[in-house]
Amino acid sequence: MAVRLVNPGGLPEIDAYRQVSVASGSKLVLVAGQVAWDADGVTVGEGDLAAQVEQCYLNVGTALAGVGASFDDVAKLTVYVVDWTPDKMPLLMEGVARAAAKLGVTPVPPATLLGVVALDVPEHLVEIEATAMID
Repeated sequence: MAVRLVNPGGLPEIDAYRQVSVASGSKLVLVAGQVAWDADGVTVGEGDLAAQVEQCYLNVGTALAGVGASFDDVAKLTVYVVDWTPDKMPLLMEGVARAAAKLGVTPVPPATLLGVVALDVPEHLVEIEATAMID
């Protein structure tokens, strides 16, 4: 595994992610922002943040697998959520938990969550991009 996740002393421990990742592989993998499209380009979970987060994570997993990587190789996630407010956190975490259960992983690399005004199309509520390192 080319990525080691760390919570250094002096920083708060956050359940949803680790504060630092150390990547030591030889190939950088950059996954484009994944939205809640199925394989046919149809939006999954229109109006349902948890369902869209789940589909985004599943799509990231599919993209990673396509190049021989997995969530164990992810060094950083960036999550963009339309009209973000902190009261949406339980729905976001529900979607992450559902995807993690389906993928059999615990996706806790360092992450940045950004609220945005809009994404590519009005029905998309979330987009997730990943940076990974593989040997």
